[in-house]
Amino acid sequence: MTPESYQQIESIVLNVCLVGLFILLGLAIHDVLKKNDVPLIGRVVAYGVLGLGAAGFVAKGIIQLIYGASGIS
Repeated sequence: MTPESYQQIESIVLNVCLVGLFILLGLAIHDVLKKNDVPLIGRVVAYGVLGLGAAGFVAKGIIQLIYGASGIS
């Protein structure tokens, strides 16, 4: 295998692991909020923070794709 294919596989595995991590974090947060009878506003804030974190990773990936396609990096 060429070094480029290793780099591509590594990138794919990293992205898949990050998605899995955010799913597990969401499930853990859901479980804690459900067991402690957190009010609706608290749930919205908790899920909002988790969602913004995930959106940050998605934005980072999109920016990397744009920069890579334009030859900046």
